Amino acid sequence: MSPKEVAKDLFKQFEPELQKKLQQVGQVRKFKEDEYLMYTGQPIRSAVLVVDGIIKVFREDDEGNEIFMYNLHPGEACAISMTCAAKNLNSQVMAKALVDTTVIAIPMELMDEWASKYKSWYQFVLGTYRNRFEELLEMLDQIAFKNLDERLLWYLRQHQKSLHSNVLKIPFTQIALELNSSREVISRLMKKLADKGQVKLHKNQIEIIQLPI
Repeated sequence: MSPKEVAKDLFKQFEPELQKKLQQVGQVRKFKEDEYLMYTGQPIRSAVLVVDGIIKVFREDDEGNEIFMYNLHPGEACAISMTCAAKNLNSQVMAKALVDTTVIAIPMELMDEWASKYKSWYQFVLGTYRNRFEELLEMLDQIAFKNLDERLLWYLRQHQKSLHSNVLKIPFTQIALELNSSREVISRLMKKLADKGQVKLHKNQIEIIQLPI
């Protein structure tokens, strides 16, 4: 099944005419694991719909420190790409594929036309903004109101849910970078989780046994 045929099933809420348009004008793009889709300051010329894989969206400062924002899954869209494409703005975030990923890119000149012509597209865009906003609020709550061990649990749960796996191949250095901490601190917190039997630590991967709710 082609990516566009898969997209037809993923976005079946679209009207038949819009489904046809998506087939006609959507540009299929494939990204390898760890390949970047979007850089800070990059001009955005299309909206991105995820067909397969997972995209991590995050912020990065001038020193390379990262703040994890949210992950995008099949059937979802990047709100940042929609906003930037519609307003002809440059990206203010980074995005990369966590696994091999396929997307369909919609040219920016169609954003306003589809929003006014197709109710399903208008509702999809609004739903995308709402969902991403709620995820950003959750991320902000983690930073503002939670201590680091609670944020680490949230981070692990997010990736467990996104990857549909209890085995996470994420280096401590990367976790520390995305939680704005140090590798030593993350290592110490992970060891505490291991001592409680909540995770098992293997070489280059973390096995989740049962995280506290």
